Amino acid sequence: MQKRYIISFILFVKIGVSQVPDSTMLRTIFDFYLTKSNCYSNLEYLSTKIESRLSGSPGAAKAVIWAKQAMYKAGADTVYLQPCLVPHWVRGKKETCFTKNSKNKVINYTICALGNSIGTPKKGLRAQIIEIKNYKELDSLGEKNIKGKIVFFNVYFDHKHLSTGACYGETVTYRYAGPSKAAKYGAVGSIVRSMSSINNDFPHTGVMGYDTSVCKTKIPACAISFSSADKLLQELKENPQLNITLNMSCEMLADELSYNVVGEIKGSIKPNEIILAGGHLDAWDNGQGAHDDGAGVVQSIEVLNMFKSLHIKPQHTIRAVAFMNEENGGAGGKAYFEDTKKNNLKHIAALESDAGGFSPRGISVDTTLGAFKKTLGWATLLNPYFVQYITQGGGGADINPLKKLGVPLIGFQPDGQKYFDYHHTSDDTFDKVNKRELELSAGVIGGLLFLIDTRGW
Repeated sequence: MQKRYIISFILFVKIGVSQVPDSTMLRTIFDFYLTKSNCYSNLEYLSTKIESRLSGSPGAAKAVIWAKQAMYKAGADTVYLQPCLVPHWVRGKKETCFTKNSKNKVINYTICALGNSIGTPKKGLRAQIIEIKNYKELDSLGEKNIKGKIVFFNVYFDHKHLSTGACYGETVTYRYAGPSKAAKYGAVGSIVRSMSSINNDFPHTGVMGYDTSVCKTKIPACAISFSSADKLLQELKENPQLNITLNMSCEMLADELSYNVVGEIKGSIKPNEIILAGGHLDAWDNGQGAHDDGAGVVQSIEVLNMFKSLHIKPQHTIRAVAFMNEENGGAGGKAYFEDTKKNNLKHIAALESDAGGFSPRGISVDTTLGAFKKTLGWATLLNPYFVQYITQGGGGADINPLKKLGVPLIGFQPDGQKYFDYHHTSDDTFDKVNKRELELSAGVIGGLLFLIDTRGW
């Protein structure tokens, strides 16, 4: 491979990138990613050397400094910090949850507070628990049966879906909107079964949002691990009048100033047209955020390194963006959109990688400017690199606002079958990322951006 890499490199430097077949260029790009990439070492540092990176935290501030340095090291011509005001939610001491059975034995459950939730009273919250399987059941029971109780949203992934993302999409509403819907009927607390398909004792946090148009009362909200949820169900079967006690010390502090980190290589022909690759720098405080979304950040930064290391002068400006506050507010994506709109910046493509550092599987592209049709024409070029499908769609939480400006959006899709095993848990750690899978997916991202830059829409 090293010999082929050198020969290909000499070839396209000598005769020019535009004269080298696309297949040869992609092979050279993948040789680089599989032998020279800094993705894995960058991810190791970000995940293990910087403490939890939830927006507003000291760890997030350190991650901003690291990302700026990493982009310069990767070869960015310029790097700048784009300010955004972010929420600062803190978890506090470890949450506890327990019941007492008919023999007065204490049964403990593993929970974690949901992002942006209020805490319980200092002495804890004790109330009867009631199982709810869906919103229809919640509405039918009403205030008469719900008032004064803690609602347990016991919802499962529907395994008929081939995509775990589809499973997640169906259930996540109970995490995000469930607390306000339960409070509407007088509930004093909310517990949701973790958004996962794996039976273990790692609870999955994630953002929840109080909707004051539904109910002005805010109640404590947490997730319970899959195995603890099963244990709780068993206790409920034995005692339908079961009381449960929650202790959560989380709270929302004043907003903090933070930053997106933007690094770019200026285009040689069309410097005012931007091709963007991005991931989000923030991560939940209970893990290392390796898959979500350290992987996407380092893959985006590595695009800069690929262009510089291979001495490819891009026609368009290539940008890597490490967004802040995707997890519990989206302030970074909004700030990027507002800056783009204010300065009338032209993006011809925006790609987001936010689905873990797994092997490549597909690309989702919207139809704006004919982007989907053009990408579909590259299927035979990308297929050897494990791109099995190219579908209509595209997007990501941080880049979605750019759709309003007519920017073609691209969602990179790695193998997602294990993603929700780790998603938003303390088990999302660096050792769960496979180096080769991370680099193969990074290669698809770099190769696709190369094709967009040289072949265009």
